[in-house]
Amino acid sequence: MDHDDVEIVGWGHTPFGRLSDESLESLIVTVARDAITTAGLHPHEIDEIVLGTYNGGLQSLAFPSSLVLQADDDLLFTRATRVENACATGSAALLYGVRAIRSGQARRVLVIGAEKMTHAPAEAIGHAMLGAAYERAGESSSTGFVELFAEIAEAYFAKYGDHSDTLARIAAKNHRNGVANPYAHLRSDLGFDFCRSTGPRNPMVAAPLRRTDCCPISDGAAAVVLAAPGSAPRTPAVRIRALVQANDFLPTSRRDPLAFAAAHRAWQAALEQARVRLSDLHLLEIHDCFTIAELIEYEVVGLCPPGGGGQVVADGVVDRDGKLPVNPSGGLKAKGHPVCATGVSQHVMAVLQLTERAGAMQIPGATVAGVFNMGGVAVANYASVLERVQ
Repeated sequence: MDHDDVEIVGWGHTPFGRLSDESLESLIVTVARDAITTAGLHPHEIDEIVLGTYNGGLQSLAFPSSLVLQADDDLLFTRATRVENACATGSAALLYGVRAIRSGQARRVLVIGAEKMTHAPAEAIGHAMLGAAYERAGESSSTGFVELFAEIAEAYFAKYGDHSDTLARIAAKNHRNGVANPYAHLRSDLGFDFCRSTGPRNPMVAAPLRRTDCCPISDGAAAVVLAAPGSAPRTPAVRIRALVQANDFLPTSRRDPLAFAAAHRAWQAALEQARVRLSDLHLLEIHDCFTIAELIEYEVVGLCPPGGGGQVVADGVVDRDGKLPVNPSGGLKAKGHPVCATGVSQHVMAVLQLTERAGAMQIPGATVAGVFNMGGVAVANYASVLERVQ
């Protein structure tokens, strides 16, 4: 098969948020059923299952792959595998499924990303997340990766000047977009003035990052059904034109904290593989775990030179009605970040846009989208290009 002969033909997505009545199992079962149904398939037609979960000790059950079989008895005996690659696990699961189809070992693959986090105390979540940080693995923390990205923000400010207002504008944009997303954890238009303020409702978490610069801790799940062309009845489908991975060194001491070098490598390779330019894309869903991450990712995708993201934001380029809307779903900042659901969720959000099922989020005329998902501090990086096909 050609590199682009894999399609997304079905999808499922729970709301993201503090889902106290849901378990990891119930989240998985819900999106599995929904994805198979929207694909127009019967469960017995699924050849393979890939489940992405991070866990890191947040769940006592550390072997969840066969939980997917709870969705329907006709999934019994279907091979199921759990994958993990920190916050990029959802995209890692997708890549695993794409490879299964490209190799001819499967024609229809169910891919799920899921995480249950909000039941755990902040210290346990911080400890689990720091397991993805070389220098701080094993430490106790109630803030997790916030301090790591705060250091990146400080380095960015030292090199390019104070961009606190730029970060506030990014936060305000994504909160404004999140209002239109029925799956989003946070659906409040907070506004620029609130996002740039510091106070009891928006405290400084780790200077210079305020609460509004940080994505929330969330529960949730998302799923897609991947298929070889012609093996499922769903139309229109969305073709995966490219899905590329690039990894950087794990120790931050071996990397330029502002370069996101492996992210650049993955993104450029995805554009090349898909045979498109940035100007061919109609929207992006990118990994804004913190507002400083989105700011640097503008450089990664080629929207601006190093240090130029402030102008991109000020000019409205990335707004929902801008030249290239970024995170019309609200991104991780507003939609939420159930760690291993994120990569799959980003792809579902893009699919909804490309199939004109995004409702109030819809970008008119969108037919090509880009997705960027990363694990750790730009360590595991995945870039995708998706295109609508009839």
